[in-house]
Amino acid sequence: MANGTRPEWVTVMIEKMERTIEALDKAGVAEWVELFRQPRRLLVINFFSGVARGFGIAVGFTVVSALFLMILARIARLNLPVVSEFVADIVRLVQLELRGL
Repeated sequence: MANGTRPEWVTVMIEKMERTIEALDKAGVAEWVELFRQPRRLLVINFFSGVARGFGIAVGFTVVSALFLMILARIARLNLPVVSEFVADIVRLVQLELRGL
């Protein structure tokens, strides 16, 4: 230490800190901190992401339900004794509900 060099533990700590800084930079922590400094922008982003997520859920549920009903209708056409009656009742109920809209 008398010659002006750093102790070994200081060098190790500096290297660890540099790796941590690089990892935080890669993770985009600075962008998150900036986003939290602007609460209005954060609310707008969260609002629109919630709307988009809700729209996606609605469209996805509609598509899956339509496919399910199509499969049920095809099973009903096969005229299987027990299954076809049950499926026919479900399809009939759904069609009545759709006509009521």
